[in-house]
Amino acid sequence: MMSKAKKIRIESWIAIIALAAICIISLANVLVRYATDISFAFTEEYSVFLMVVLAFAGAAVAARSNDHIRITFLEQRLGASGRRLLYTLQWLGTVVVLSLVAWYSGVLTWEEYIYESLSPGLGYPTWIYLIWMPILSAVIMLRTTQNWMARMRLGTEENVS
Repeated sequence: MMSKAKKIRIESWIAIIALAAICIISLANVLVRYATDISFAFTEEYSVFLMVVLAFAGAAVAARSNDHIRITFLEQRLGASGRRLLYTLQWLGTVVVLSLVAWYSGVLTWEEYIYESLSPGLGYPTWIYLIWMPILSAVIMLRTTQNWMARMRLGTEENVS
């Protein structure tokens, strides 16, 4: 049975752009290093930043479409009210953890901004790299909440894009 097409959201495009950028700068670095024995200095710093953005944006997409890797043994064996309770506990655990991530990464971002910390490789302000963690954590919480509301309404573990 074919499921309906999934909506493409802004975080999908962010993940696509981040992955494409990682591939392009890594390939360029390999080609330049192979041809000249000189490496681009910026590739590692950008790649790490883009990998974090990719992970958080991808997590937001998976959270909304209910595609996270999980064990559904218990979920499949519970009745409708048991599943609703389990969905609520899953949602609550996710929101608590992501709230902590958002809070502490926000504090870290603020401290990096206040103290004008610079990245070791290129000398850019580090808050520019860090600001994406609290923002994308909030996006994941939003998408998880949307997923939870749809699952509570439908009462099923099927994809709820």
